[in-house]
Amino acid sequence: MKLATLCYLKKNGRTLMLHRVKKKDDVHEGKWNGLGGKFEPGESPEDCVKREIFEESGFKIKSPRLKGILTFPAFAKKEDWYVFVFTASEFSGRIIDSAEGNLVWIKDKDILGLNLWEGDRVFLPLLRRRGHFSGKFRYKNGRLAKYSVEKY
Repeated sequence: MKLATLCYLKKNGRTLMLHRVKKKDDVHEGKWNGLGGKFEPGESPEDCVKREIFEESGFKIKSPRLKGILTFPAFAKKEDWYVFVFTASEFSGRIIDSAEGNLVWIKDKDILGLNLWEGDRVFLPLLRRRGHFSGKFRYKNGRLAKYSVEKY
């Protein structure tokens, strides 16, 4: 089982997205994602998201907002992934050259037109609503096979 975070930095009608094109053997190669990554021992979801955002972008986020939890059964290397999804609109620092891929501020209205995982098209619109969500997304051979989402 893998625990991870995913965060969407928001500013002036744009979202910071990562085009995954730099890492070898990347399960996300060619996809556009938010920023985030795996927990380190002893981290809370908030600790993890703050560290990962800083490492991947150079930004220090303040007050990340937990929006939902995603479950990906047998996603990569047949391991289950549980991902805490955040947004953040308060941050400081300067953008860096990320080792993961290219960081680009994308207009919010253009995000769903990017090369995203199919399930991202389901949960990304939920980031705009109040409350929380829990989604379960099952992929088979890189394609979305089945999903369910609960909204709270």
